Formats: sequence, structure tokens, C-alpha cells
Amino acid sequence: MSEYNVLALKYRPKSFSQVSGQKHILNSIINSLKDKRIHHSYLFTGMRGIGKTSVARILAKSLNCQIEVSPYPCEKCTNCVGINEGTFVDLIEIDGASRTKVEDMREMLENIQYTPSQGRFKIYLIDEVHMLSKHSFNALLKTLEEPPKHVKFILATTEIHKIPDTVMSRCIHFSLKKLSGISIEKKVTEILKNENIQYDDVSINLIQEYSHGSMRDALNLVDQCVENLKLSYKRIKEVLGITKKENCVQFN
Repeated sequence: MSEYNVLALKYRPKSFSQVSGQKHILNSIINSLKDKRIHHSYLFTGMRGIGKTSVARILAKSLNCQIEVSPYPCEKCTNCVGINEGTFVDLIEIDGASRTKVEDMREMLENIQYTPSQGRFKIYLIDEVHMLSKHSFNALLKTLEEPPKHVKFILATTEIHKIPDTVMSRCIHFSLKKLSGISIEKKVTEILKNENIQYDDVSINLIQEYSHGSMRDALNLVDQCVENLKLSYKRIKEVLGITKKENCVQFN
């Protein structure tokens, strides 16, 4: 029996053109890549499930595609395939929540001096970076400002207010927005059609309303509610525990 691949992972964007919304930051990133204006440290901020890590991985792929640095990576070379499959050794993904100790940061910084094994750049993607300790941030500061030429940092967080100003000032900051209802409805509809899942417009609207601007939350809710290749309004209400009174408030 093959393992089910949840929709949020199966349909994770692999190119900038597949990212829903966020055109305000994508245009800047794409233009900088076209002009080869590459910063050494990036910071992506915004609520959960709107594409911060996806955009970070696409940026890493754009920087390390074997053909050239480009906003349109080839998707065929060893580096592109490795990043898509999560096996590319020069993209080091770090969970800030589990690497909070200053000893962890110092260990990482000691390895930064070594050149990439496969790619053009060694890229450190630190997710939920706000979880790092004050001492860890302090240890990172100097390297974040002037890393070796073969190193790029991409930081991501849902809680920008917890990022020290000293870190913010060393990064190019991109603030991702909550996704519009139209963007979520369009993407969910596209995915349901591709998966041959029956649906109706009222169900799509309810999914969108309760996702609160998060594409990941919307797709996770779809995964919960689909039965026998059908997404029904009744089933969504059952999963969400919506009463008749709440339903009237939501749609009146």
C-alpha cells in the first residue's frame, strides 16, 4: 500500500510562478536574481502556512541550479532535483525551535568555513528563527553581516517582533501577506480538480473562511474533510463543529 502524500506537501510550490499571492515580494526577488544582485542574508516573515519556507527553498534552488543563477531554475539538474527531494547537502535546514542553545549555533558557525560540496552556495535556512536564544543571536551577528562568499542565510519566522533589530538590519526583509480568499479558493479548486475530487462552491467558500488566510490550513482541512473522493459542505461543518447558529452568523 502506497503512503498517502498530504495535499499541502504534494502541492508545495516548486517555482515562483506556483506561489499563491505574494507578488509584492516575488517581483523583487525575481528581478534581483535576473540582475544577479544577490544579498547574503534574507529574512522572510509572516503568519503560518503562506509560503515562507517554500519561497526560501525556491530561492535556494535559483541560486544553486547548475545551469546558472536564475529565477527560473531548470528543475532537471542534480541540484534542482536534490532540493525538491530534500537531499541537497548544501541546503542546511535548521529548526530554530530545537537548536536554541548557543553551543548549537557555534557548531554551525564552525562548519560555515567549508566550501559547498555540490552547489554554488552553501545555504543555511533557519526556520522559526525567533526561537533562538539571545546568546545564539549574538553569536550569529558577525557571520550574518559578513559571511564567506560561498554562504547565504535565509531566515524565516512567524513572530517578527521577537527578532532583534541588530539581526533585522543585516538582512533583506520580505514580509509575506495573509492570502486572500480568492487566492485560496482558486488554488483549492485547482487541486480538487487535479485530484478528481467532487466539490461545490459553498464548500470551497467554507474552507476558505476557516483557513484564515493560510494555504496550508486550507489544504489540511480539505484532507480532513474529503470522503469517497467528495468534499461536502455537511462533512466540513461536522469536522469544524459548526452549529446552525454559527453558520447563520458566518454567511449572513
